[in-house]
Amino acid sequence: MGQRLKQDDRVVVIAGRDKGRQGRILKVFREEARVIVEGINVVRRHQRPTPQNPEGGIIEKEMPIHVSNVMLWDDEAEAPTRVRFSQDDDGKKVRVTTKSGKVLD
Repeated sequence: MGQRLKQDDRVVVIAGRDKGRQGRILKVFREEARVIVEGINVVRRHQRPTPQNPEGGIIEKEMPIHVSNVMLWDDEAEAPTRVRFSQDDDGKKVRVTTKSGKVLD
């Protein structure tokens, strides 16, 4: 099966407390079907002092969000869109937006 969302894709959140916000995918966890989106699902964690972070304290970090709660953002249509797969002229499998028909890969 192909991968519908990839790193550096621009997505919009369609469910949850960050609904309507946009961000860029920082990391994809394919096995768990989750993604980390920049500035989305930010939580505060208490961090014990470590050699890497000698001060410790309360840090803010992005947590993973399920892929069913995000949709790819289509810049041409300026709207969320689904992704379908097609073949280009060379026979290579590419991702295509369903709203505008723009080839992503």
